[in-house]
Amino acid sequence: MTELISFPASGFLVSDMAAQSPPWIVGKTCMITGANSGIGKAATLGLAKMGAKVVMVCRDPGKAEQARAEVLQASGARKEDLSVVIADLASLASVRKMADDFIAADRPLHVLVNNAGLILAKRTVTQDGLETTFEVNYLSHFLLTHLLLATLKADAPSRIINVTSDAHTGGHMDFDDLQEERGYGAMKSYSQSKLAQVLFTRELAEKLKGTGVTVNCVHPGVIATNWARHSAGALSVGVRLGSAFMLRPEKGADTVVYLASSPEVANVTGEYFTKRKAVRPSKESMDEGEAAKLWDMSAKLAGLQST
Repeated sequence: MTELISFPASGFLVSDMAAQSPPWIVGKTCMITGANSGIGKAATLGLAKMGAKVVMVCRDPGKAEQARAEVLQASGARKEDLSVVIADLASLASVRKMADDFIAADRPLHVLVNNAGLILAKRTVTQDGLETTFEVNYLSHFLLTHLLLATLKADAPSRIINVTSDAHTGGHMDFDDLQEERGYGAMKSYSQSKLAQVLFTRELAEKLKGTGVTVNCVHPGVIATNWARHSAGALSVGVRLGSAFMLRPEKGADTVVYLASSPEVANVTGEYFTKRKAVRPSKESMDEGEAAKLWDMSAKLAGLQST
């Protein structure tokens, strides 16, 4: 049975939060990966309506600008408060360049939402030689977070939100085969990447104590987005058949926006949220030794000298 951890809850949805405009988020800068569609786009809209400045991290410039135009029209935000930066999360070099450019522009950062993700029917590798799901869903966000930590600390209080999934409960970290060279499965890889996000969240929360930076992760629900756009075969059929029963992106974005903006969670860190409630994640995701081991291996894979 899932055990709830009690925090105050106001019970309002994204639309209500936008109407109330929590004072803290107004004028704050938020960066969201995968912001041109699905949960990322819905979260961008929700935060823009509140008066936040949103940096949309996208891979495709054309789709990014189209999404930006749609959010501007729907939110009434000023053009200068909604910007696009381009990064391909299947490339560590691309992530580094985007982060370096952002830092060089001397822009503030108060909220980082690591949202982008995918699931692949067949195993592929990136130009970095890493399994694609692992790199896009987890490792690139691990790298991006580290590259932007100094900025987040300088602009504290600030927040990091990692969008994970309840699928992490079926995941297992195989440290002898993180790249799944010995046996690939779409859900196996996806679940492992989401488990890695939860482990990362808990370890990072410990390391950030006393800095004014909080980090939490969230299961948004089973959402009708394009996360499985590269799926095929039985997986693709299952996604299509199940889409009618999935939540809309704005529902999935609700807890993301809540964690990014609400004063109720200003001092909450290291937790796993669903439907605005902190719940206990899987037993493996709470293994401190495993979290530390993943951290060290991730730092090496991401090319970080020290963390």
